[in-house]
Amino acid sequence: MGGQVQVRRVAQTVLKAGSWKGTALICSLDYDARFLRRKTLASDDGTSFLVDLPHTTSLEHGDALRLSDDTLVQIVAAPEPVLHVGGPNLTQLAWHIGNRHTPCQILPDMLVIRDDAVIGHMLEHLGARLTHAVQPFTPEGGAYGHGRTHSHAHGATAHDH
Repeated sequence: MGGQVQVRRVAQTVLKAGSWKGTALICSLDYDARFLRRKTLASDDGTSFLVDLPHTTSLEHGDALRLSDDTLVQIVAAPEPVLHVGGPNLTQLAWHIGNRHTPCQILPDMLVIRDDAVIGHMLEHLGARLTHAVQPFTPEGGAYGHGRTHSHAHGATAHDH
C-alpha cells in the first residue's frame, strides 16, 4: 500500500477581525455554521481543514483561523435567507424579537432576522413591514460580551432565576 500519507491541516487559533493581516483563503459560512468547536470545513476553493478549538466559539465575519501550516483562513458570513423588519415602532419590535431570544442584526432603519415564518407572523401582527432577502447575517453578540451561548447562565451578574 504505497499511497501518500496526507497531513491534515488543523486550526486551533482564532484571530479576531481587525487583529490580523495578510493573504488568506476564504471560508464562507452561514450563521449556524459559524458556531463550532470541532468540525471539518473546506475553504471556498476546496482546501479541507479541521477546526479543533478548546471551546465552542462564535466565529464572526472577518475573523481568521490560523492553520497548523500558518495558512490563514478568513471567515466570511455567507448569504442566507433573512427578513428585513421595518416599521414606525422598531424599538417595540426589537423588544419582542429579543424576548424570544432570536438573533437580530440592528441597522439604523431596520432590524434583520433569519427568515422564520412564526416570528415573521408575530411581527406582522405587531405592525411590522417584512421583506424577504438573501444576504450575510451578522447579528449582535450576546449580553455581557459573551456572544452566543448554549445556556442562560450569566456567571456573576446582578440577577439569577
